[in-house]
Amino acid sequence: MKSSLRIALPWAIIVAVALVAGVVRYGFIEPSDLGHACDAKDGPWWCGPRNVIVQGFLGYGYGYAAVLAALVAVFWRNTFSAVLAASLGVIALQLYCYEGGALALLIGSLRLVRVQAGADPVGDSAAADQVMASTPRR
Repeated sequence: MKSSLRIALPWAIIVAVALVAGVVRYGFIEPSDLGHACDAKDGPWWCGPRNVIVQGFLGYGYGYAAVLAALVAVFWRNTFSAVLAASLGVIALQLYCYEGGALALLIGSLRLVRVQAGADPVGDSAAADQVMASTPRR
């Protein structure tokens, strides 16, 4: 895989997840017509999934999942965990769990930048030594 694609693909995934979460929020959750259609017992087939999504943010489930993913990204230093944390953070932000979502998006994004830079001073002291050696001295 080309280097530029390897760098851009995780960010594109996060943006795509944000777009899908926005469509779910503004097109499926917020319209009052859809909510009123689900008030009756014999509502349309999509009332079940809609109610599950609503219960997820009423119980702050998306925020908890995002914070858990952020903790995983802190200790498991790879691209997948960083993208997972940032993506769950974006979902939590869109679905009304903004405290946990913001934290997870921040930690996931910072971890992804650190992984893509390839110089993790905590986990890779050789890379950190190389960066320090190439820094000009005053």
